[in-house]
Amino acid sequence: MDSAADGSGYQAWSEVTPDAARRLLVAAVEAFAERGYHATTTRDIAGRAGMSPAALYIHYKTKEELLHRISRIGHDKALEILETAAAGPGTAAERLDAAVRSFVGWHAAHHTTARVVQYELDALAPEHRGEIVALRRESDAAVRRIIAEGVGSGEFDVPDVPGTTLAVLSLCIDVARWFSTAGHRTPDEVGALYADLVLRMVGARPAAVPVVQK
Repeated sequence: MDSAADGSGYQAWSEVTPDAARRLLVAAVEAFAERGYHATTTRDIAGRAGMSPAALYIHYKTKEELLHRISRIGHDKALEILETAAAGPGTAAERLDAAVRSFVGWHAAHHTTARVVQYELDALAPEHRGEIVALRRESDAAVRRIIAEGVGSGEFDVPDVPGTTLAVLSLCIDVARWFSTAGHRTPDEVGALYADLVLRMVGARPAAVPVVQK
């Protein structure tokens, strides 16, 4: 089960109203993450929400519409996190550190949602898939911009900026696949670990990010 809110104060699904529509969306997230999109029926979703199948169609015309709403909200949040870090203050290393910490922290705190958002892309209708792919390209561009600026300033040693960007995002996204609240690391701790790994990956100078003594 995802955390209700992450360290940024984001409240899961607060964008969705009325309450019945939110309950159905949360039920869909749980069902899709547990059973997969194709194995989940609208009856499964309605049952988890404590509603009748007929009630579902008042708010969502199809099961695919539910998946699209989940995917759109999740990708909008991911893009907001990365663009905020990219446009923030500090060196490229500091901004990359902030981007990875926040991005990974969100994927860990909302791992159930993130699994659906990141791994059910092919179940979307073509027009919806195209919309989400465009958002993913914007997220890629935000990270690529930070890395390219770090290379330009001499902070990073990266011979292949596009390839490294893909590797960084893949590493961060995969957290949703394995993270468990039963583990020994919190979302913030995983974010810090991955930020350190990514800065090593891009060859950041040790002095680029202040070392915090514990």
